[in-house]
Amino acid sequence: MAVALIMDFEGGTLDQYDQVMEKMDLGDSMPDGGVFPWAAKTDDGVRVVDVWESQEAFDKFAEEQIGPLTAEVGLSEPKVTPHEVHNTLTN
Repeated sequence: MAVALIMDFEGGTLDQYDQVMEKMDLGDSMPDGGVFPWAAKTDDGVRVVDVWESQEAFDKFAEEQIGPLTAEVGLSEPKVTPHEVHNTLTN
């Protein structure tokens, strides 16, 4: 089942987010199991919302990429809120 993950990085900046994305070297595509992401500046930091094909796919990528790379650029560990996805639309 698809899952949406809201990741709030308190005190984070869009510059730090961009550094992480550059280090991931994904180009214009999501990794295996990823559906789509979006990111935005909030009053408290940065919010990233990802949709993944499964919680397991996200957990693997988070352990291998998100966790180490966000720590490397000085982002705090995010507060992660998962939601089961009812519906998505794609082109």
